[in-house]
Amino acid sequence: MPWNVYLLQFVAGLLLANGVPHFVQGISGRRFQSPFASPPGVGESSPVVNVLWGFGNLAVGFATLGFFEPNGSEAIVEWAAVGLGALVAAVTLASHFGRVRSEGPKRNPAAPIATTRLRFA
Repeated sequence: MPWNVYLLQFVAGLLLANGVPHFVQGISGRRFQSPFASPPGVGESSPVVNVLWGFGNLAVGFATLGFFEPNGSEAIVEWAAVGLGALVAAVTLASHFGRVRSEGPKRNPAAPIATTRLRFA
């Protein structure tokens, strides 16, 4: 099997793993980091943006697997490439999102600060 097939299967695993958190957070109605936020990957995008970004990642990942489906005598090695791509993405994303989300949401300095008043009845 040519090396580029293994590389594409690895990338398919990356895309599939990356699509899951964006899609799930988006359909849950939660804001979440995306490359379209400000700053990219740190700021939070709207749920709709995350649904679209997640769906795009999943669609391209599944399409790539459709064209380069693991089969034949090397299917186990090819599925391992997909799994390795998903694992690399998952560990990288867990590290990044864990660090970013533990620091709290990033606020655009130009945006006004919303205040909340507590009212006791």
